[in-house]
Amino acid sequence: MEVIYTGLHQTPEQIVETAIQEDADAVGISILSGAHMTLVPKILDGLKANGAEDVLVVLGGTIPTADADELKGQGVAEVFTPGAPTSEIVEFLREKVAA
Repeated sequence: MEVIYTGLHQTPEQIVETAIQEDADAVGISILSGAHMTLVPKILDGLKANGAEDVLVVLGGTIPTADADELKGQGVAEVFTPGAPTSEIVEFLREKVAA
């Protein structure tokens, strides 16, 4: 599994561009700012607009359950909240992303 870390404070457009340039199978987003309901839909829309809607999107952060449900309905594969074991995240990715 190769991980490409793009750093903090990336715009949705930058995230989409990187995912496409790197031919990513998955994108992991960590948001602690509370802007998840604004930023994540823009990422999902950007991936779709670029023909990359098959890229798995996972989200981590302090995300209320209702927001997590809404984002999953929009296409987020999974939401991991604080305290989620790293092993759970890795196992999820191994199950969902072809090797």
